[in-house]
Amino acid sequence: MVGDAERLGGTVVYRRQGWPVTLYEGAVALRPLRLRDAAALRDARSRNAEWLRPWEPTYPEMPLRTTGLTPYVAMLQAIRREARQGLSMPWAITFGGEFVGQLTVGAIVWGSARSAQVGYWIDSAYAGRGITPTAVALAVDHSFFRVGLHRIEANIRPENRASRRVVAKLGFRDEGVRRRQLHIDGAWRDHICYAITAEEVPHGLLRRWRERDPSDPFPESGSDPGSALGPEGPNGTRDPRDPASPHPGPN
Repeated sequence: MVGDAERLGGTVVYRRQGWPVTLYEGAVALRPLRLRDAAALRDARSRNAEWLRPWEPTYPEMPLRTTGLTPYVAMLQAIRREARQGLSMPWAITFGGEFVGQLTVGAIVWGSARSAQVGYWIDSAYAGRGITPTAVALAVDHSFFRVGLHRIEANIRPENRASRRVVAKLGFRDEGVRRRQLHIDGAWRDHICYAITAEEVPHGLLRRWRERDPSDPFPESGSDPGSALGPEGPNGTRDPRDPASPHPGPN
């Protein structure tokens, strides 16, 4: 792993270079998720339940509509623990300082692979403003040029044309279909694997996004590649179907 080991509660964990960190581009920011985000996370996901449902991996223990804070606090504790172990980077997406969504670079594999997967979702009230691709570009550039990762994947349902167009415009390559990869909205769903490596964006993904044709709008869907929720459910139970898991299931 990258970074220095330290001992917390008798367990050796790793603090790697480049985490935690807050990233900015105009009004868009990525900041590490905090436990006090539980209420905002609950409210946003409940308000956007129908917007997110077609794209969210199935979490039987956490329906999109729930009034309690406990599941969200437990989930945040779990994904923050993964971050301390160097297995994920879970960010809140903010716009003008307001919580508007979530992005996680997860399933981080070190060694000779140095790879990861990105998942994210955004509040429907903020869709269509370029927030999601800006956040993805910030996260990918940081992962490549600060943290030291080499390859990042985004896995998207074929029906999610808005998300597919976003990653394609950012320069992710279509690497084919992964059959029945995740259980989503009541069934096992196919996903298209998009990927990008550090060599393909020597000047950064954010620069590519800035230099786009401003007359070409970027539609945004509710919940894009997989899920940003992290490798564990809100009660600390790992869901092997989640692409943010360091040991995903049928990938």
